[in-house]
Amino acid sequence: MIRKPYKTNKNISRLFYILMMIIFVWFIGIQILGPDEQFFDQSGHSIIYNGTFTWKKSDGTKQNISVPGRYKVPAKQTMIITTTLPDDYNENVIAIRSSLQDVRFYIDGKLRKEYNAKSLHRFGKNSASRYIFCNTSSADAGKELRLELTTYTSNYSGVVNTIYCGDQMQIWSYIFNHNFSGTVIESFIFFASIVTILFSIALGIVYKTKFNMEYLGWCMLMGSVWMIGESKMRQILVPNASGLATSCFIMLMLCPLPISLYVNNLQKGKYKKIFQPICFIALLNFIICTILHLTGVADYIETMPAAHAILIITFLAVILTFWIRYWNHRSRSDCLLFFGLLITMLSVIFEAISVYYKVSVSGVFVGIAILILLFINVIYTIHIIRDIIKRQQQEELDKRKKNIEEMSLQLMQMLSTTIEAKDEYTKGHSHRVAEYSVLIARELGWNEKELSNLKNAAHLHDIGKIAIPDTILNKPSKLSEEEFSIIKEHTIIGANILKNISLIDHVQEIVRNHHEHDPYTKSQRKSRLFNWASNQK
Repeated sequence: MIRKPYKTNKNISRLFYILMMIIFVWFIGIQILGPDEQFFDQSGHSIIYNGTFTWKKSDGTKQNISVPGRYKVPAKQTMIITTTLPDDYNENVIAIRSSLQDVRFYIDGKLRKEYNAKSLHRFGKNSASRYIFCNTSSADAGKELRLELTTYTSNYSGVVNTIYCGDQMQIWSYIFNHNFSGTVIESFIFFASIVTILFSIALGIVYKTKFNMEYLGWCMLMGSVWMIGESKMRQILVPNASGLATSCFIMLMLCPLPISLYVNNLQKGKYKKIFQPICFIALLNFIICTILHLTGVADYIETMPAAHAILIITFLAVILTFWIRYWNHRSRSDCLLFFGLLITMLSVIFEAISVYYKVSVSGVFVGIAILILLFINVIYTIHIIRDIIKRQQQEELDKRKKNIEEMSLQLMQMLSTTIEAKDEYTKGHSHRVAEYSVLIARELGWNEKELSNLKNAAHLHDIGKIAIPDTILNKPSKLSEEEFSIIKEHTIIGANILKNISLIDHVQEIVRNHHEHDPYTKSQRKSRLFNWASNQK
């Protein structure tokens, strides 16, 4: 007895979905409309330092400025800003995030904290962006705080980021709260990329084929490393934040490679003459930029325009080739992939270019776009796996069908041989007829399938003799007219036996008519046979 599968109560399922939706809407609503609890620490005061800042220019003049902000300062020139700590100042640390800048804290004219490239890494001119914490105490109240910011690239020259004060853990908590979404997305994509790569390799082993999702996994991995490298939390995520910061530039330069491999593989190598040169150019650019970076001629950020140009070319190639493919096939899956790739590429280009205009780049846009592309690609991969399973099932069915057909033919031939064993005068007759028929048909230009079909039918042409009495088949003397009439019935009997056999084309006609005379005269038959025999010599 086959047990029916248990069906979940639809009312309970609907109630559960409704409750989950209500909870989700409530959570989103309270986050949007509820009070913001992130801006203040437990003591109730802001950890953002709101003092008055003065910019001491190189020409000796002074200017009150707002922090955060950006001001016109040439590259390599140190920007000096000062402020007087409040009389009631009683904080453990004061902090600022550098943007590829050397940073020096002076309190009351004495150097308290310094961060520069030479002390932390060997290569490159600029210090990696990071948070710099300077220890302070109540003894510093009323004293002058002087900040010196120096960068060797015009991209971040004159940038002054938010200044914090308070306990270091409270500051990190504040930073984490304001970068929570980006941190979660980039961490999720990082682990999802590893799972995607391993899962694709496992699928390839099981189904013995290469899945496009593996290349997407590498794209996701490079994208997540880029986002983590741009993250404000990177210095607490990894021991060497400078190396991670450098890796985000490397990922940006190399990302055209997995993108090209992914798209080219999706399109089954149809446009490899476009994507292979892009890969070569991206590799060449990476090598040249790395040499310039290591020799101190130009940092990665200064050579980024070339990487961005290659990225835009890659983007245009993807759009163009997918548009041509969609226009030619108008496939729904192609449309979804095109949509996902378009969103992802636009997000990558937006965030890559925004490095010239914005100090804080979180990578959220790229993260969301990659998640959308991953979701679309999972659907696409499921369709591929479904097609592979269908093909394998069809191949298995065809194999079984072929085995059954071969077994059925063998049984029929064995039956034919058994029947011939009853007739002492025609032993081996069916085999010889089959061989001669194939020889003649081959000369007439029949193909292998037709020859195989003819041979099988010829083996069975006398199967109707199973209904003929042995006394008639093996009678040593001349048959009477009645007996001869019974013998002639074996063609009709054989045709009736094989009328439902579909393994051999036209077998019923062959068996029914194998004793009929052909339309040629006796002399014509002799002439045709003579010509055939002559060609065999």
